[in-house]
Amino acid sequence: MSGFSDLARLREEYQDAGLARADLPADPLELWQRWLREAQAAGVVEINAMIVSTIDPDGTPSVRTVLCKGADSRGFVFYTNYDSRKGTALGAEPRLALLFPWHQLSRQVIVNGVSERTSREESEAYFATRPRGAQISAWASAQSQPIADRVSLEARHREIEARYDGQPVPCPPHWGGYLVRPQTIEFWQGRNDRLHDRLRYVARTGTGGPEWDVQRLCP
Repeated sequence: MSGFSDLARLREEYQDAGLARADLPADPLELWQRWLREAQAAGVVEINAMIVSTIDPDGTPSVRTVLCKGADSRGFVFYTNYDSRKGTALGAEPRLALLFPWHQLSRQVIVNGVSERTSREESEAYFATRPRGAQISAWASAQSQPIADRVSLEARHREIEARYDGQPVPCPPHWGGYLVRPQTIEFWQGRNDRLHDRLRYVARTGTGGPEWDVQRLCP
């Protein structure tokens, strides 16, 4: 991992270079993947961490950090407990926002879109790749619900561990993925004097495929 001085140098380099309209590919995913690789090369920790913002059924905003587990022409994918706070929120209001915070490079990517559950096959395929302890936790934890104490949670984990001793842990019916289909994707590059570069891709409607217009926004 790069030291703080190295990151400061990299940040200055990216701020000096900026982000020009001519630098943008037609497909925003291509630029997102390039920035992801550059974040990895710079030693950014948890490069696929993203902030997910939702609206609860009562109108209360809610935010948390999750890991993006896939990105392709359809959009971005993450996995969770469908009965959790975010799962309940997305069941009532599928619109949401994502933010990838690569602060060490003075960069962030903001996605606004609409979520839908991934297929059961896709959820089960990903669940099978998870560490066994995480698989057991998906059964043991009633995510977002109150619990008496840590002891109770650990006892529940041991109970599930014993239940599936010597056999594969199946994917719980209340657990799976969300695919976020982007409507806008904004690339934010910090610049000196607060004259940041903000370039936003906006999905065209009725085109039958992922086509985008690009807007430059004032910082």
